[in-house]
Amino acid sequence: MRRMFRLTREVRFSVNASRDPQLSGTPTNGYGGFPSLTGFGPFLTVDVTLAGPLDPVSGYLLNIKQIDKTVRDRVIPVFGQAIHGPGRKTPAQLVDRLYQMLEAWPPLSLEEVGLNLTPFLTYSVHASERPMIRLSQKFEFSATHRLHNPKATDEENRHIFGKCNNPHGHGHNYELQVTLRGEPDANGLLIDIPDFERIVSTTVLDRFDHKNLNIELPEFRELIPTVENIAMTIHQLLKPRFSNSRAKLASITVWETPKTWCEYSEP
Repeated sequence: MRRMFRLTREVRFSVNASRDPQLSGTPTNGYGGFPSLTGFGPFLTVDVTLAGPLDPVSGYLLNIKQIDKTVRDRVIPVFGQAIHGPGRKTPAQLVDRLYQMLEAWPPLSLEEVGLNLTPFLTYSVHASERPMIRLSQKFEFSATHRLHNPKATDEENRHIFGKCNNPHGHGHNYELQVTLRGEPDANGLLIDIPDFERIVSTTVLDRFDHKNLNIELPEFRELIPTVENIAMTIHQLLKPRFSNSRAKLASITVWETPKTWCEYSEP
């Protein structure tokens, strides 16, 4: 049986303004990022996902040190030119360029490349979707809810939902990730980020934040506001807002707690 594995490595680095002498040495802090930030400048991370069989000698899919070195050797000069040089590119153009630069890993296949501009904003390329790219942005809202099925008895509800069936409800600080997908325009723009954020804010955050979902949102008068149903409802609210946009809604992910989240998408 031929086993297939998927390995993802996050490579962290800074792009300093001048030619960086650190790059001629060995990494000093791979966890905190190498090269280290020496002043004010961008700190970035790139996620690389590879797929294939394991090496029979090492048991690795690929040595992560090789991934680190390859990404830094190929990516940092491009970022230095894009950020500090005259030939600036958009993040959408850069992430596709990175995919092309990292595509050759024989006998492995490159499944995905993600460029994390902040802890909350990511551009990514999936092998099966090129030339489209994905753009993910995170948001947050706080809300209360009660998990209760009116068609079940009180005893059944307590058995199914436990403390979450408290008649007075309970609250969460929800984290929301909205992912769009599409082809950038001739200028390398998928969507204007402030416009994207305004759509999510007016459509979802204004509607959900500091609300009792069971009482104040008509969508949950009969629908139990589980994290699964919250993700689906947000998807249904946002999907038509991007119907005329170059960027279409790809998926919604809602974190109810750091340990529990649900992703919802449609074909």
